[in-house]
Amino acid sequence: MAGHFRRQAQARHEDGADLLFILHGLGRSRHAHGIIRGIDTAAAKTEREFAFEFDQPSFLTLGAAYAERPRLSGGAYHSLLRRIDDFLDERMPRALKERERRAAKILAIDDEVDRIVKSLKAKGFTSPYLRPFVVARINPIRFSKSTEFDFDDVIARTSKAAEKFNVEKVKQEDVVRAGGGAAPDED
Repeated sequence: MAGHFRRQAQARHEDGADLLFILHGLGRSRHAHGIIRGIDTAAAKTEREFAFEFDQPSFLTLGAAYAERPRLSGGAYHSLLRRIDDFLDERMPRALKERERRAAKILAIDDEVDRIVKSLKAKGFTSPYLRPFVVARINPIRFSKSTEFDFDDVIARTSKAAEKFNVEKVKQEDVVRAGGGAAPDED
């Protein structure tokens, strides 16, 4: 089915029709990166001019990350990216390079998060929500009421928080409270 949508989307794109059909038919962030790569004829336009078609800028950054690591748990990072990512005023080829740079930063944080999750599992934590729990804990803007953030600043602070994360301070009750599993039975 996806091949059918891809062929139709490619035909529509070559005809110059809008790209909304592509995102609607193929999904969001996993395919947004492929779409941005396929916009050769629109190189004179900026990424912001395609805002309607791409829906959210976080999908573009996550899409670039998925291109590098298909099994990335991008949903864990979406709430953070949704607040700090914005459409770029760069032409599409430059915007693609910037998205790939941003994706590399997300993947570096994901490597740290993976290390933390493995440490928590070694301590006996078994929740399937450990990764979102850790990402929420290292998110430096989770309680901020502000609406304007600098991408690189927040990502640097997130990375620093991941490096300093202390697995010894995490209790099973913390994970349970975050919706990550049942509390151990008390006898």
